[in-house]
Amino acid sequence: MIPLAVCSVVAVTIIIDRFMFFRRISPAHRAEEVIGLVRKGRIEEAHSIIDETAGISGTLVLPLMRVLSVGITHQSEPAGAMEAAGIAELSLMKRGLVALDTIITLSPLLGLLGTIIGMIGSFNIMATTGLGQPHAVTGGVAEALIATAAGITVAAVTLIPYNYFLNKIERESDVIETYATRLELALNAASKEQTQ
Repeated sequence: MIPLAVCSVVAVTIIIDRFMFFRRISPAHRAEEVIGLVRKGRIEEAHSIIDETAGISGTLVLPLMRVLSVGITHQSEPAGAMEAAGIAELSLMKRGLVALDTIITLSPLLGLLGTIIGMIGSFNIMATTGLGQPHAVTGGVAEALIATAAGITVAAVTLIPYNYFLNKIERESDVIETYATRLELALNAASKEQTQ
């Protein structure tokens, strides 16, 4: 039961951390402004909007805005720069999810291990006392099954937020990819207008 308690504490910690992270990610309404300004060739204004989305510490809160900022900064090769930034942002969004996946898989196995150990103890009682004390045997079996129930509970409770976070990451990655492509097209259109 102690490993299951540790798994549940780790899972709750990661779930709270990821929930707070995804709660800070707001909709991409400012990204539309950035792309519109870039299309018009007003790069400095687009950069100022990105700077407005910066947090108090000066780090950008929105992964999308970080990717767009990299694209504007590296106008000679925006696609490659935004792809690299997007990969970095995805790894930040996925932080802790491997541990949640491991807990989802490991918890039922730990519960079964606890049940097996408890059953071995019950059979040892039966071997030493015989079948004359059925309460000792059934009590040990019932106690052993608590570990399985706890393991399945930890896995089931962790699975729901895990899938929610995976869905959020997939949606955010789609948004980043869409806006990165649109920014690249806007940068190309702005550079063609400047050369004409």
